[in-house]
Formats: sequence, structure tokens, C-alpha cells
Amino acid sequence: MRSVALAACLPFLVALASPLHAADKPDKPDKGEIKDQAKDAAKADTDFDPFPAAKSVKQSAMIGGKRLDYVATVGSIPVKDDKGKTIGEVVYTAYTVPGRSAARPVTFAFNGGPGAASVYLNLGAIGPKKVPFGEAGDAPSDLAVLHDNANSWLDFTDLVFIDPIGTGFSRTRVDEAATKKAFYSAEADIHYLSRVVYDWLLKNDRMTSRKYLVGESYGGYRVPRLAYYLQTQMGVGISGMTMVSPYLDPPAIGQDDALSPLPWMINLTAMTAGNFERKGTPLTETTMAPVEQYDRTQFVTDFLAGPADKVATDRLSAKVADLTGLDPVLVRRMDGRVDIRTYLREVHRSEGKVGSIYDSNVTSYDPFPASPEVRYGDPLLETLIAPTTSAMVDFVTNQVGWKVDGRYNALSFDVNRLWERDNSDNPVTDLRKAIANDPKMAVTIVHGWNDLSCPYFGSRLLIAQMPGYGVTDRIKLHMYPGGHMFYARPDSGSALRRDVMASYGAQG
Repeated sequence: MRSVALAACLPFLVALASPLHAADKPDKPDKGEIKDQAKDAAKADTDFDPFPAAKSVKQSAMIGGKRLDYVATVGSIPVKDDKGKTIGEVVYTAYTVPGRSAARPVTFAFNGGPGAASVYLNLGAIGPKKVPFGEAGDAPSDLAVLHDNANSWLDFTDLVFIDPIGTGFSRTRVDEAATKKAFYSAEADIHYLSRVVYDWLLKNDRMTSRKYLVGESYGGYRVPRLAYYLQTQMGVGISGMTMVSPYLDPPAIGQDDALSPLPWMINLTAMTAGNFERKGTPLTETTMAPVEQYDRTQFVTDFLAGPADKVATDRLSAKVADLTGLDPVLVRRMDGRVDIRTYLREVHRSEGKVGSIYDSNVTSYDPFPASPEVRYGDPLLETLIAPTTSAMVDFVTNQVGWKVDGRYNALSFDVNRLWERDNSDNPVTDLRKAIANDPKMAVTIVHGWNDLSCPYFGSRLLIAQMPGYGVTDRIKLHMYPGGHMFYARPDSGSALRRDVMASYGAQG
């Protein structure tokens, strides 16, 4: 989820050390010290109690208007280095329908961050049970009780939710430096998670099943790269992928002082969608089309003219104020360049509230409304940690009975802090190559209209620049009312289910 992971743009501190000259070499430790160090290292690797064996329980849910009986399983898959040593353990939650053909599809689900467990897609979007979160009015103290998810995908595909190392109950077995190298970079992430997918398929005799991937936010960054790596390096063909509110093109998002009009264009459409929703204007392709047309044309012309052109800047500012619902005086003072933080604070200022970057119409009260600096957390992000964590821990340890002693990290700030960021690893490159290799692969990108963390217009512009691959609409793009977690709204979740079901059916 971008505001924790990639919108924060956490600085990197590089410690510089001078070379060690021969005269500066430390005294050589004696044999006793070496043995003690080896013993300590071995102990560090075995301090944890072993994870229990995989545990399964039979459950049922009403999905798509029908009762579905299924098996829920929680277990772990070891991650090993090239010498066969276990360096980490990835926990998964799988939902499978017994008695069906081995050809029944299986979908692997990943959330984002980096540092997010798969609980958001699991208990919010596509799993058979859900806990309320992500809508206006939800609170951390709401009861974390699971209910049937009528919009689950389980009736048309088995589901396997993967928690990367450092999230959920998944854990590393090596020190911090080795953990960063093995797990906390875009490249390492793809390599070990692809092996986890392969190992689950092998262990569960599902190599001949149709295989799909779904990823949300940074999970949407993962999915194209996973698909290409699995396809070309692991020998696992992917029948389709769904990217939910994906973070696909990091450089395009830009900064608040960006010279390029691109980030301002991408943000303006989402800001406008939030304003339309507040005014009661339906969010559809029809209502948003004139906004997108202005965004591509007059907005760019006036933006590039620069503040030195008073007529262009007056025109730009007046239009942006009208589209966003912000004070025209404020917008003109900013030369029509409204950053996300200002928008989220100012659009609700009269109520003493602030909006969420994930959904600008999910709000909380500003604890320091008179402060010139932002002194609050995200209204949506900070309300969903409690219900998702409590519900998932109870599900795993109590309902399934997979007894584990450890903290569950729905969202790990430590993983995010340690992550090695490299925007040169662009997932669009692998997306292009993966679908070029496989014309039968179904590709779907879905967004909420008023998500400012991963705005939909970025995907719209990106798809417009891609080859046609010989067919119309090679990549399907769908938008729904809501924000980053639009699926929290029942109608949007139902529409998502319908659109994705069609993409899976196209492979049948």
C-alpha cells in the first residue's frame, strides 16, 4: 500500500567506512571464541519454536447466492538458500474446494507495501470470509467478526494467499543484513516468491491446474514480474493476472515539485472523482470522460506555459478549483498545482477533518487543525490495522487451529524501512514480455476512481502506450466507485467479481 511503502519516499542512510589497513587489523580470536560465535550463530537460527504442520478445517459460505463447502488450510513453506539451508518460512492461507477436477484454477494472491500481509485481499476482497474495513464509518474498535463474503472468487477458483517474509506470521531465520539481501529488494522478492508458488503447486499436486495471480498495490507491481519469471525461469505458465489498484510506474507518480505535467495529470482525475462523489455525481466512464479529455489537452498546454503566463495560469487554476472543489483563491496561489497532501487536508477543512490518500472521502478528525504541519496518520490506513489483525489471528489460531506463538504483522514498518528500492526494475517491461509470450493470458487492471495512492489514470495512460498485440483491448481496464480498496463497497466488490469471473471464463 503506497502511502506506507512508496509514497513516503523514506531516505536512505549510507554509512561510509574507511578501508582497514594491515596495521589496523583486529587481534585474531582464539579457538574458544570462534566456537562460541558459531554456537551463537546456530542458536540464532533455531531460537524459534518450529512452525506446526499445516492444519485444515472444513467451512462453508454463501458466495454468489449459493452455499459453497470448502477446506481452509494454513501452513508454511520453507525458503532455502543455494546450500539447502532454511533461511525463512513463508506462511500461506489456502481455500480449496474438494471433489472438483484437478484442472480447477488456482489463484495466488499478494498484497503490497512492501510490508503488507495478504490479509487485505483475503478478508476484504476475494476470500470466502470478510471483516468490515475500508469504508467511511469503520473504526478500529469495531468487532473483528468474520462474515460470509458474497463477492468471493472461491466458487470459480481455489485461492492461496501468500504472506511475504516479515509480514503476517512469515519470518526470516537469518540476521538483518542477510535478510535484506535475501528478501527485501524487488529482485530477491520475485525470486523467492516464485519458488514459493512453485513449491505449493508441487506439494499439492496442482502443476497441471490453470494458474492465476492477483496483486494489490505493490502486489500489482509484483504480479507482472512474477508472471514473467514463473513463465521463463520456473517453467510455470500463468493463465491470467489481475492487478488491483496497482503501483505500476513509480517514476510517473513524481514529486510535489515535479516539472513534468504527468503526475499532476494523474492526480487531478482522482481528485475530481472524489469531488464528484461528494456532490452526488455518479462516477462512470461517461462522467469522467470530459475530465480526462481536458487533462490530456488544455491542462497540459496551460501547465507547460508556466506561471510566467498569467492568462494560462489563471485559466488553469480556475478549472482545477472547479474540478476539485477547492477554494479558488488557494488554488490560484498554488498556480493550479495542487499536491495530494494539500488536497486531502483542505477539501475537508470546514468539517475539521482530513481525507485518506486511499479514498479521499474516508475521513477522520484532524487532531491538530491549527498546525501548519501535517500531524496525523492516514484516516483509512490507521483504522484497518486493528480489525484485520484481530480477525486474521483469530481465524488462524482459533478457527483453523494452527497454533503459533508469534506476532502477526498485517503491515510491517520494519520491512518497509529495510526495503531496497530500485525503480529501474519496472514491472511494465515484464508485463509486456509476459503477454507477448502468451497470447492466451488474460490481463486485467482494476482501480477505484478516487484513489490517490495509485491513481487509475496512470494505468490508463500506460496502457495507451503499449502495443496492441494483434487484438482489441489486450489489457482490460475497469474502474469502480471507491478508492484503493474499492472492493470494501459491496456494489464495487460485486462488479469486480463479475469482471474477473469473465476473464477466467475466457480461459475455460
